[in-house]
Amino acid sequence: MVKRLQTQLNSVSKQLAELSKKVDKLNKQLGQVAAAKAPAKKAPAKKKAKSVKKAAPKKKPAKKAAPKKAAAKKGATVLDSVYDAIKRSKAGVTIASLKAKTKLEARQLSNALYKLSKRGDITAKSRGVYVKK
Repeated sequence: MVKRLQTQLNSVSKQLAELSKKVDKLNKQLGQVAAAKAPAKKAPAKKKAKSVKKAAPKKKPAKKAAPKKAAAKKGATVLDSVYDAIKRSKAGVTIASLKAKTKLEARQLSNALYKLSKRGDITAKSRGVYVKK
């Protein structure tokens, strides 16, 4: 087994030596070809005529933006209408009278009263009667 490995190593080393000789030979030939072509230089490239730039067209002045229209005033919100109805009465307002004045449904009125009381604008004088704080 050892002999076989040694013979293989010897054959590989011989092949490597032959390949290196071939590489050296090719390098010499390449050097000779490059030396032969070196004296023949290319003719210098012709210079292009300079292009004349055209004057840039004058820009038109930018149009002024149209003046912005004022935002349309929004109508009174539900909270505003309920608060106004409560604010007008000194003794307080019942839920039934609030329904009549604001023309809101029970659910909308209930939500508005809840939000106004949380905000601290109104208080419940008694059950179903609200006054301005």
